[in-house]
Amino acid sequence: MLNRNFILDMFFPKLCFSCQKEGEYLCQDCRAMLDISGFHQKYGAGNISDLYYPLSYQNKFLQNLIKKFKYEPFVKELAKTLSDLIIEHFQLLDQQPNFNDFILIPAPLAKKRLKWRGYNQSEEIGKHLAEFFKIPLISDVLLKTKTTSPQIDLAKEKREENIKGAFLVNPSTRLRARKILLVDDVYTTGATMEECARILQEAGAKEIIGIVVARD
Repeated sequence: MLNRNFILDMFFPKLCFSCQKEGEYLCQDCRAMLDISGFHQKYGAGNISDLYYPLSYQNKFLQNLIKKFKYEPFVKELAKTLSDLIIEHFQLLDQQPNFNDFILIPAPLAKKRLKWRGYNQSEEIGKHLAEFFKIPLISDVLLKTKTTSPQIDLAKEKREENIKGAFLVNPSTRLRARKILLVDDVYTTGATMEECARILQEAGAKEIIGIVVARD
């Protein structure tokens, strides 16, 4: 019996979103043109003690990949492509961080948006990172309790107001003294990640480190 993915690839082959070469959504030649950072500078702001990211969100091609991942027609398989960029960043670092006693928690989506997209992009990235770091991904810790306007549509000063009070921690979760890797797709103003981190700290989390594909 033919493999389903083989049949799909035969009739609907993957094409590189940059050069249209057949085989992958991001071919090796185009990936080599992305300036994946092998450097990490300690970052601390608000409730986040550090932030890891492989690329700048100013890269137009990367912006296009993330939009295809998050907006119609959704390309869910890009989770692996984008996760691999994060993983390569960690592999390039001179000093590898030790996350053995951490758990991975994805930034949540409102139910309406989750139904529209069919998946949480942060959770899909988190699945691959959990496998790489060999630590658990817990997807139901953070809940989004209200539908907000897409952050990308708002000016910087409106983003904190838009996201304020949008999250809560699942009451059945115990986070006291836990160390958390908080996963999202991009970090622009930091409003979403900061609000998530604030709620996690209020629930007793000991340390929160952010991981994203790109930072603005």
